[in-house]
Amino acid sequence: MTLAARPHALEEIRDWLVGRAAFYLERPAAAIDPSVPLVEYGLDSVYALAFCGDIEDEYDIVVEQTLAWDHPTCDAMAAHLHRIFTGEQP
Repeated sequence: MTLAARPHALEEIRDWLVGRAAFYLERPAAAIDPSVPLVEYGLDSVYALAFCGDIEDEYDIVVEQTLAWDHPTCDAMAAHLHRIFTGEQP
């Protein structure tokens, strides 16, 4: 079973995203509010693209390179990815 085929809890996805954002922003994960746009923490386009690559690697899916701009918070990205995994409509 691939990672994408495995069910993912919304909270698990959000926690993973917060951890990756913290890595790129060089902050502790506890300092990242998942409801705050990542650009407010200083996420730039280079890191946003790398972040998308990490998502693809972790979950074995392909995401749009604009994911971090279309869904600017960890909460929004987690909800979007969760919908992909569950097949829910937006």
